[in-house]
Amino acid sequence: MRMKWLAGMLLALFALGAFAETDLNGAGATFPYPIYSKWFSEYQKLHPDVKINYQSIGSGGGIKQITAKTVDFGASDGPMTDEQLKAAGFEILHLPTVLGAVVPTYNVPGVSTDLKFSGDVLADIFLGKITKWNDARIAKTNPGVKFPALDIVVVHRSDGSGTSYIWTDYLSKVSDEWKTKVGKNTSVNWPAGLGGKGNEGVSGTVKQTEGGIGYVELIYALSNNLSYGSVQNPAGQFVKANLESVTAAAASVKDMPEDFRVSITNAPGKAAYPISSFTWLLIPAKWSDAGKKKVMIDFLNWMLEGGQGMVGNLQYAPLPKNVVAKEKQKLTQIK
Repeated sequence: MRMKWLAGMLLALFALGAFAETDLNGAGATFPYPIYSKWFSEYQKLHPDVKINYQSIGSGGGIKQITAKTVDFGASDGPMTDEQLKAAGFEILHLPTVLGAVVPTYNVPGVSTDLKFSGDVLADIFLGKITKWNDARIAKTNPGVKFPALDIVVVHRSDGSGTSYIWTDYLSKVSDEWKTKVGKNTSVNWPAGLGGKGNEGVSGTVKQTEGGIGYVELIYALSNNLSYGSVQNPAGQFVKANLESVTAAAASVKDMPEDFRVSITNAPGKAAYPISSFTWLLIPAKWSDAGKKKVMIDFLNWMLEGGQGMVGNLQYAPLPKNVVAKEKQKLTQIK
């Protein structure tokens, strides 16, 4: 009887171990949230004993939480600065996941055509210098469009945001005044406008505000049926954001730096969409929990292989093959 009891206990303990759930908790960028949700769901179908929880709170929140070690991983569309990395007190890896686009979205009654924006005009709109939709500088790049004499209502992010980082990084490259007065960051002192929380908040505010203009990740504009414009690139071409134009922007990176912290806004090339960016997971280089480390590495390898094939349906561009190869090598350094 005693032997049977011991055998039963061992079987029970084995079963508990075999089906013990591993939870990974992350937080950060809203920009890649649609594809992250898809990935985490699909990965869990393959690994029912793994649950990856992700809070879409903005890149600033993701950086704060990974620095405070309140999550297992963070996510950001703007790479951490040298100062932020030093302040964390431990090594954090930047691992690119996908490429996306930030688009100018607008709500102008009576205008149904796709608008064209030059970088200097976008900068001056967000600086509060261009205040009417029938301004001559907007009309110049949109011949034939009849604009109403309507006030422009700028809508920006109210939270720390990688989408804002990408937008302000771009504006800093095309406008010296923006670079000097405002600069680039996940949070800036906005010269004008209303704040909305998350890509969802900006999308909703623009949709509800006549004369509104904001910036959102491409999938949010598409899923909310928002009008969004093409943007003039350094080659002088007005380019609409799509998989091909974002991929063309990524092709401008000939030598990816070892730490993967790179900007591809305002990239050269006739076909490149100028407000494109990588987005990153922020992963500790050293893990105290061997089980969580194993799951994280396995997920990242899956993401770089099968996961990349899912990105197009959500209007992201897959990582270039040379970046995938370099990143796979980086994964072997996680301890």
